[in-house]
This record gives sequence, structure tokens and C-alpha cells, in this order.
Amino acid sequence: MKSLVASLLLLAAAGASQAQNQQFPTVTLSAGMNLIKAEVATTDPQRAQGLMFRETMAPNAGMVFVFDAPATQCMWMKNTLLPLSVAFIDAEGKIVNIEDMQPQTLDSHCSAKGVPVMYALEMNLGWFKQKNIKPGTKIGNLPKLK
Repeated sequence: MKSLVASLLLLAAAGASQAQNQQFPTVTLSAGMNLIKAEVATTDPQRAQGLMFRETMAPNAGMVFVFDAPATQCMWMKNTLLPLSVAFIDAEGKIVNIEDMQPQTLDSHCSAKGVPVMYALEMNLGWFKQKNIKPGTKIGNLPKLK
């Protein structure tokens, strides 16, 4: 029994390590005068992985999630170790709303009701507030829609 538990723990650790090593393409986004080095998640597996298991993230780094169709989108923080802020962005690149998210919670953080979004941009907690970026701000150089 102990060896089974040890094997399962090793598999879980290997999965977390492998998830941390997954490479995402990157793009440089703009938010006013601010440049963001954003990893891009466009597939279901990439969006599911997101920033899980990361222990640090550079000050102007983030992850942009590109969705398949405009809709209400929700994010959660299962297995995500960093506190994050997420901006939900419409197809024209305009921020619809921004939500703060705490690590390792299952709370849903969703785009504003009735406003379909195509993107979500996760940054370190408080980044948008520190840069005075609010709903209505346009994010430039978002990945093209499929």
C-alpha cells in the first residue's frame, strides 16, 4: 500500500513538473504605454493548463486565453499558486471587466453578463490597477481569431 501511495505521489509530481514545462507561444500585447509579454493559450488543453503550478511570473508577463467563439467566459484557480487579476476582453480588444482571483480556489470569475468576450488576460494580482487600466481600455496586438 505504501508503495502504491508513493507511486501515485510521484506520478502527480511528474504531472505537475511536466505541466510547468509546457511551452506556450508568446506575443507582445500593448495596454496604453504598457507592453505585456503574454503566453498564448488557444486550445482546450492549453486553456485548461493555463498558469497552473507556476510559482512566479515576471512583472509584465501574463497569459492570454483565446476562445473559439464570443461568449460569457469564466476562470478559476484550481492548482494555480499565484494570485492573479483577469481582464475579460471583447472581440475588438476592449476590456469588459476585470476580476481579482485568489490562489487555489474553485470560485468562478466570469465576464460581465450579456457581454460576449473572445479573450481573457491573466496578470499578477493588482497589475491592471497599478497601471490604471480599467474596463474600456483597448488591448493591442491580440492574437487573431480563428
